Amino acid sequence: MMQGVLLITALLLNACAHQTDYRATGDLGVVIERASGSLQIINTSQHRSLSRVSGLGDLSHASVVYSRDERFAYVFGRDGGLTKVDLLEHRIAKRIVQGGNSIGGAISQDGTMVAVSNYEPGGVKIFSTDSLQLITDIPAEYAPGQFSKTVGLVDAPGNRFVFSLYDGNEIWLVDMSASSQPQIQKFKGIGKAPYDGLITPDGRFYIAGLFGEDGMAKLDLWHPERGVQRILNHYGKGTDKLPVYKMPHLEGWAISGEWAFFPAVGHHQALQMNLADWQLTRHIATHGQPVFVMSQPDHRRVWVNFAFPANDTVQVIDTETAQVIHQFKPGKGVLHMEFTPRGEQVWISVRDENRVEIYDTQTFEQIATLPAQAPSGIFFTNRAHKIGL
Repeated sequence: MMQGVLLITALLLNACAHQTDYRATGDLGVVIERASGSLQIINTSQHRSLSRVSGLGDLSHASVVYSRDERFAYVFGRDGGLTKVDLLEHRIAKRIVQGGNSIGGAISQDGTMVAVSNYEPGGVKIFSTDSLQLITDIPAEYAPGQFSKTVGLVDAPGNRFVFSLYDGNEIWLVDMSASSQPQIQKFKGIGKAPYDGLITPDGRFYIAGLFGEDGMAKLDLWHPERGVQRILNHYGKGTDKLPVYKMPHLEGWAISGEWAFFPAVGHHQALQMNLADWQLTRHIATHGQPVFVMSQPDHRRVWVNFAFPANDTVQVIDTETAQVIHQFKPGKGVLHMEFTPRGEQVWISVRDENRVEIYDTQTFEQIATLPAQAPSGIFFTNRAHKIGL
């Protein structure tokens, strides 16, 4: 009789194991729904939404980074909210309001710290990824009693963070490798009004775009003692700068071999630069003012979306010829693009038509459509393993 009981118990345990809902995180992601303060957790392989998580506050300029195990998404809201979302349990694990106006964030190389960039109060705060407890507060005071908006915050190798001071015209390099006390290097007079920043995929160079003048500022993180160098000075010389309806984003800039592609501020152009000497090689005429200039993971093509009133259009540039080879209109209010990890698909948010469009990157054919409430940012979990994302 005892043998029979043991056999039945073993069968029941085996059945329970097979009924467990196992889910890996490698093909997950989130779609920000900016108008409703919510996000959708999506499966990129199945082209479907798994759930909606609400209560995330003001997501009008939200961005996301991931824990190194890809389980948790850290959402930076415009209202100063920092929200830790559990992708497996489909819920908010922890939420704090750490500032008055937040513009983005980054996660440290070892995954233990998450940093938030603030307009109000100007500065950067760094928290524990586990508990969201404050580790350190770095006010962006660039002159006695004067505090700057912070922009272009990225992670760098060595548990460092880098960001720019929009009002202070500075770049700060913060080393958090030794203790909870930050070691800060400040680089002053880098150029007028740095509006965004990026780090090269190898983590070596930090580039700040300048809104107050044509040009960019470059910091070599291998040799910060060399200071900041100016590159691409006067790239718009001889042309009139147009009104800027939406600030370009540098985070998604495109690198293909020896070339880099990025948006020109106030011009209907994407710019091509030679990474060997950091010299401008070509102006590429575009449909409108570029917002994102993003490379496929294979670097064969660059995809560009645009500011209002041309924000219904996407153009594709061939990186070998630097020519526009395809143009299409996903719909009104194209805000963001995200490539699947190996680049066979691109997901495009179409805010004003409440949907996300999915396209084949080789044929340009539409694959699927997902409904979403005023979607903006799309972020896949493979970002967890990339520097600066």
